[in-house]
Amino acid sequence: MAILDLDNHSSAPPCHSHAPPAAEQQQQQQQHLHQDHQFEADTEEEEERLLLLKGVRHLCERRTILKLPARYVLPPSDRPAPRDQTPRTTGSLLPVIDLARLRAPAERAAALADLDAACRDCGFFQVVGHGLDGGGGGGMLDVARRFFDLPFHERARYMSPDIRAPVRYGTSFNQLNDGVLCWRDFLKLVCDSDLDAVVPTWPDQPIDLREVVSAYARSCRRLFRELMEAALEALGISPGAAGEVLAGCDAGSQMLMVNCFPACPEPDLTLGMPPHSDYGFLTVLLQDQVNGLEVRHADRWLLVEPLPGALVVNVGDHFEMYSNGRYKSVLHRVRVNSARSRISVASLHSLPPERVIGPAPELVDDEKNPRRYMDTDFATFLEYLSSAEGKHKSFLQTRRLITR
Repeated sequence: MAILDLDNHSSAPPCHSHAPPAAEQQQQQQQHLHQDHQFEADTEEEEERLLLLKGVRHLCERRTILKLPARYVLPPSDRPAPRDQTPRTTGSLLPVIDLARLRAPAERAAALADLDAACRDCGFFQVVGHGLDGGGGGGMLDVARRFFDLPFHERARYMSPDIRAPVRYGTSFNQLNDGVLCWRDFLKLVCDSDLDAVVPTWPDQPIDLREVVSAYARSCRRLFRELMEAALEALGISPGAAGEVLAGCDAGSQMLMVNCFPACPEPDLTLGMPPHSDYGFLTVLLQDQVNGLEVRHADRWLLVEPLPGALVVNVGDHFEMYSNGRYKSVLHRVRVNSARSRISVASLHSLPPERVIGPAPELVDDEKNPRRYMDTDFATFLEYLSSAEGKHKSFLQTRRLITR
């Protein structure tokens, strides 16, 4: 019994249980430690990803940003040149169109020639004498700035990854495809022809946002129609065909993109918006006096100097297609700076989304000026945005039949 008692109280393990060697124990501990570290790293990476998708403003509000997060850093070949090496526009490179001359019968022919040259040679021009928002757009810019100053939870009510959402607060350029994020937050507002029906869906803060923005949207629509009427006349489109296009403009699409580009700690490593062209007929841009818009001209990027009180207008993809290549939809981008936030409001205009757009028949000649573009519609553009093509080329490139 004594022997049996001794065996039963022995500290030796049962014969079927063997302690792993010390080396194996150490290896298992290291594996567990590695798994813990990997889990922590994955968790931190996911938290960082979610934080960045909440926007640049939220990122800057949470902590002082001294170094640009890696997701915003462009490859060296895509970075903007330092500002002291960037050419600036002059009046001769970005034409100025005075609406007073377009409205004066004695000066209209000369003003139409200037407009035609601007759309043909540059694709961008500045408009003065427009009378929008007291002449300078101050009310629209002020309410835009106050919207981006709202607490994040107020702005976040309108966040959505759906590019088709009629009201959307978001960040970057195209969140579905952006490998590198852009230093930009935006509020998108779709403005149907029945504006009164959509305004109640817009943000209710700041308290005057709906009133100010709807008034500005209506003014932009009137300006767009006036410019389209003049441009169609300058193109030589017959009155009957021009009337059909203008009727489409009256019932057409309008989208406001209200943009905020916060001050950036390393502005030479990123962009507020990448090189792109606009899909519609014309875009009307209101901006504050902080420059940042760059236009591609003669194979180089030109920094646009804002003209006080002027609006910048550019030809969109649809107008280049309709003109069969006579008018130019030009690549442009937005750079940021380290000192000041920049606010801009782009009003993009086109025909109704269901309308098919192609070259005007009277501008197509099989011998001298053959058809250069295939027909397109808005659904095709949305498919492009969601596709892999959106990472590698502009929408206009996907519609060309003839390259020049």
